[in-house]
Amino acid sequence: MPLKMHAAVVEQFGKPLELREQNIPSPGPGQILVKTEACGVCHTDLHAMHGDWPVKPTLPFIPGHEAIGLVAAVGSGVTIVKEGDRVGVPWLYSACGHCEYCLTGWETVCAQAQFGGYTVNGGFAEYLLADPNFVAHIPAGLTAMEAAPLICAGITTYKGLKQTEARPGEWIAISGAGGLGHLAIQYAKAMGLLVCAIDIDDGKLAHATRLGADFVINAKTGDPAIAVKKATGGGAHGVLITAPSLIAFKQGVGMTRKRGTCVLVGLPPGEFPVPLFDVVANCITIRGSFVGSRQDMAEALAFAVGGKVKADIELQPLSAINQIFERLEHGDVPSRVVLDFAPAKTKSQESAADRQLATAGSGATKAL
Repeated sequence: MPLKMHAAVVEQFGKPLELREQNIPSPGPGQILVKTEACGVCHTDLHAMHGDWPVKPTLPFIPGHEAIGLVAAVGSGVTIVKEGDRVGVPWLYSACGHCEYCLTGWETVCAQAQFGGYTVNGGFAEYLLADPNFVAHIPAGLTAMEAAPLICAGITTYKGLKQTEARPGEWIAISGAGGLGHLAIQYAKAMGLLVCAIDIDDGKLAHATRLGADFVINAKTGDPAIAVKKATGGGAHGVLITAPSLIAFKQGVGMTRKRGTCVLVGLPPGEFPVPLFDVVANCITIRGSFVGSRQDMAEALAFAVGGKVKADIELQPLSAINQIFERLEHGDVPSRVVLDFAPAKTKSQESAADRQLATAGSGATKAL
């Protein structure tokens, strides 16, 4: 009889996820099976559930691209990870490895890239498959819960900051101080940047100050572009837009210093209203940034091991996923929610699947 696991499944776009019991997948050649310890919840998961984007997931599917867990079994030919290793299964699930983008460290835009919890099943499940060539290697100094948000929100903001090309001692403006922004502030300070944080929530701005932001602006109280230019002496050298808001995107260009770079990582619906005259006359660069490479991942995790970056997390069980999504839709998640798979069972109450896998021991590698 196949071993079973619990998973949260999107059966129809826009409908609540279904909590299902499914067969634990078996790793094929070149694949690994990961037993999930924790999985972060990202706003992208909500977009996936609604089918918001032009390229939609194939129904049914399991969301989740911030999964951290232990390698439970490996398929034939796998040598770079072993059973018991702690790995992360991120948004970039795999890529071809040989196109011009993969060869130059831009595998995230590979035409054959696969994405976790979107084009392949993700981490809202007790077990998931992964490509060992693209998993994140979690340093010993991080717990699964600490690492989960970093393999998406962390790498996304870290890469975005790198893409601004701002140098230590220069100003970075971070629009949105929530789930992405609170990590961006920490990365920016660790990189030696001066930080101006912009949001419409005074509570998030107060937290931004506690995290080290040098200047904060409530965008509801006036024109944030004018305030940023005044505070920074002409505008930020780099601007990172994490807020999924077209208004924030337009404001971001206005905050950018002459010859500065405005980097977009948020994905609001609609068309970006670009003020062309200002962009041309001020020689402003506008750049999109899409998560990050495997090297970016290693760097982003290394900052966290040193204690310079730490995500604010709220732990919830998998069974609460629909309530979490409802809160996300209403902006009622101040930081990052992480699904904790540990409370589902104690050592004396482990599932039949775990008992059978444990009994199989090293033979599980061959049996699965």
